[in-house]
Amino acid sequence: MEQAVSLAKLALGQVSPNPAVGAVVLNNDVVVGQGYTQPPGSWHAEISALEQAGEKARGGVMYVTLEPCCHYGRTPPCTHAIISAGITEVHLAMIDPNPLVCGRGKSELEKEGIKVYVGEHEEAASQVNEAYTKHITTGMPFVIAKFAMSLDGKIATGGGDSKWISGEEARRYAHHLRCTVDAIMAGAKTIISDDPRLTSRCCVGRGGTARKQPLRVIVDGKGQIPPSARIFEQPGKTLLALGRTAKPEDKDALVRAGAELLELPSDGETADLAKLLKNLGERGITRVLVEGGGILIGSLFDNGLVDKVIAFIAPIVIGGKEAKTPVSGRGVDKVINSIKLERINVDRFGDDLMISGYVKG
Repeated sequence: MEQAVSLAKLALGQVSPNPAVGAVVLNNDVVVGQGYTQPPGSWHAEISALEQAGEKARGGVMYVTLEPCCHYGRTPPCTHAIISAGITEVHLAMIDPNPLVCGRGKSELEKEGIKVYVGEHEEAASQVNEAYTKHITTGMPFVIAKFAMSLDGKIATGGGDSKWISGEEARRYAHHLRCTVDAIMAGAKTIISDDPRLTSRCCVGRGGTARKQPLRVIVDGKGQIPPSARIFEQPGKTLLALGRTAKPEDKDALVRAGAELLELPSDGETADLAKLLKNLGERGITRVLVEGGGILIGSLFDNGLVDKVIAFIAPIVIGGKEAKTPVSGRGVDKVINSIKLERINVDRFGDDLMISGYVKG
């Protein structure tokens, strides 16, 4: 099952709105087939593993990170393929939260005399599909707020310089994070001040399809982003969430630059973020990485829209009362009302620490 979970991670960022699943087939304790979910319309993990195993699957055991589907979608049910292949035992890390499946796949296998076991490495499998679970049950994407800051909580100097707060190892891992999401979100001021590319510059594991670029989602309540921004020159698509006060001539210029425009109500600083996320969910976006700046991340926290936080802390002190912080917005009135994280992990990348955790519900 550990191998199946590792395989599932290879599918993150390229298979939404489907879940990222890994599967391994054994016969006489020898691995005879393995696979992970391919892009929508192509093979699911179970089918990939069974195709690789061929006749060696008969009488074998399958380990899969998510309950096999039992309904017709873009592809036939995986349960039918498992039964036809002659698998005698299936180990599931977790039951599929999709109401169309949710225990039915397990029951279908058991009716055919296949032994089914549930729960091995369930926590790890649940983490891989935390975004899928939220999306399939609420229609909303899973939102990760990511930032890098100094020991004194600054993301830039008073003059706006921010290169580089975190070290090379941390930045390399940040690019890995981009590979695992469907969309990267940033605010207009981040684009104007830093002119980032917001691209995923890493590759998928051997055996998978070419890595697609995450959708770039820029929140620009006032319509300030220049058409010359580098995001419009990169591969992949850019969606601008604009406030309705943006001028027609500015919108025309942004469309000519290659942007797709989404007009939303705005409070002057940011567009309606709940409506934006709902729109992304309707597009099949399940996992969003928010990379700044402080106004955008603060607004997401203020509206209870953040699911997970990933913070890199560099061993440097910037100082300065005008220096920017990673989270602004309204904030809370008392420390006791602060947003709390649970399931905390602390990792080290070179000299930098990475603290990650889930927003406590």
